Amino acid sequence: MTTSVRGRGRNSRSAGLGRGVHMKVVVDLTRCQGYAQCAFAAPDVFVMQGDEALLYDTDPDDAQREKIVRAAAACPVQAIFLDRDDTRDDTRIRKPAPETHVAAPGPGEAFKRTGHIVIVGASLAGLRAARTLRQEGFTGSLTVIGDESHAPYDRPPLSKQVLMGQVPARRTGLPRRDELDAHWRFGVAATGLDLSGKQVLLADGAKVGFDRLLIATGVRARPWPNEAEAALDGLFALHTPEDAEGLRQRLAAGPGRVLVIGAGFTGCEVASACRELDLQVTVLDRGPAPLAGALGAVIGGVAAQMQRDNGVDLRCGVRVESLEGDDSGRLRRARLSDGSTLDVEVALAALGSIRNVEWLEGSGLAAGAWGVACDTGCRAVDVNGLVTDDVFVAGDVARCPHPVYDYQYLALEHWGNAVAQAGIAAHNMISAQSERWPHLALPEFWSTQFGTEIKSVGVPTHADHVVIAQGSVAERRFVAVYGYRGRITAAVAFNQAKWLEFYAGLIDRAAPFPPSFRTVDQSTDGHPVAAEVPERPTPQATVVVTGHGPSERRATLVRRTYL
Repeated sequence: MTTSVRGRGRNSRSAGLGRGVHMKVVVDLTRCQGYAQCAFAAPDVFVMQGDEALLYDTDPDDAQREKIVRAAAACPVQAIFLDRDDTRDDTRIRKPAPETHVAAPGPGEAFKRTGHIVIVGASLAGLRAARTLRQEGFTGSLTVIGDESHAPYDRPPLSKQVLMGQVPARRTGLPRRDELDAHWRFGVAATGLDLSGKQVLLADGAKVGFDRLLIATGVRARPWPNEAEAALDGLFALHTPEDAEGLRQRLAAGPGRVLVIGAGFTGCEVASACRELDLQVTVLDRGPAPLAGALGAVIGGVAAQMQRDNGVDLRCGVRVESLEGDDSGRLRRARLSDGSTLDVEVALAALGSIRNVEWLEGSGLAAGAWGVACDTGCRAVDVNGLVTDDVFVAGDVARCPHPVYDYQYLALEHWGNAVAQAGIAAHNMISAQSERWPHLALPEFWSTQFGTEIKSVGVPTHADHVVIAQGSVAERRFVAVYGYRGRITAAVAFNQAKWLEFYAGLIDRAAPFPPSFRTVDQSTDGHPVAAEVPERPTPQATVVVTGHGPSERRATLVRRTYL
């Protein structure tokens, strides 16, 4: 089946386009299990790549509307979300709302009517929280602040459909299934937080008061460490629509070789897109295998062979010593630690991310390179270890303890976690103490690479052993189950997503590892081996404690670099 979802003209929209209203599509790929009913109902919009990997058009023609609605209805797991898109008329989402600081928060319905909630971060998590607040009856003042100039957008398509030219980067905006009566402040960054005065300080000098605050500032791409090299024309990061569009244009020009520095999920997905575009690509990673930092070196080795089978020049244990450009400042070559030199015109620095917490310095919150600490109710923790009542955290920037993983504080950069945690945070912001919920959802993620859908439930790096429980590694259809000290802690599926719900139940129940039950498609190689997960020292907070008596003793966080 062809992987192109753009087999029609972009001028075929119906008269609805003239009104600035057409359909937007988002698929929750953590929920999708590859049944492909959508691809049968609307093949010009939904395409199965390989056995289970779904690609879809986020910006379909109005002519496809009826088929898309049928596809959404036919989805067995109801993973397709639709909305009309009003972003062509920004006044629709910039609907003004009073920005005055209303009464102090109180329990129950009074706060829902008169309170003022501020969300810092016009992100997936921020949008989800805003929607949940309105859905659960909050009718007070709502302000959403974002440092980017455009409305919230969906990031997964940036490294897939956008690079393939299937979806324009500017059309990856997230749908808003409900009209949100909110005051949107785009293009202005938060620069400080006054907890005692309950104010957010902005880069333009404004101060926004709040009764309750949600921090959802997410992460940004880690920059190339050498500033002179980072300025070379042809070196990219990939985090925003602008990043994706710039990289797409360079890939479309047909460079002789693309260099991907870093074999995490973003780097691997970009390498996959390059090969599908028939471009030569070299992938470098300091670790022993692609995805080893997330899945361990054993399953990372499977990903490595998958890359090589698809023509990727994969080099592990190798780093870039320097990048060089010509007299006009364009990237021309890379010198590597193994002594070799690569002639390259385009390079992607997929070096991970940095959590956007600098604006919280001096606020008194426990915020640092590791994220913003919070409890399972998403309430922020201050530097003294006290839980705050009116400040909440959600999404990539949140660092939350999980009981299943020995109450370790986990910072998760996953689409599904941002959605789930934002919903919990929003609910708790407007609920009485006895009605608040804990965020206990198991982490889930997905990645589409080389026609293979890789999905995970749990935390694979919280493991000492792994076993292939079902399927065949050679056929790239299997489930790997991870265990830690005799209990199941995670499962990773290659083109076997339908089984993950079953394994999630085993993780929740702390089922024994290795699994001893019989399963469909039982693996013949079901012997546990060391998972070879990386040893990651927990980020340490450096504090000084002052005072002698209980009323005087206070902790102060010592400033550390976030790079």
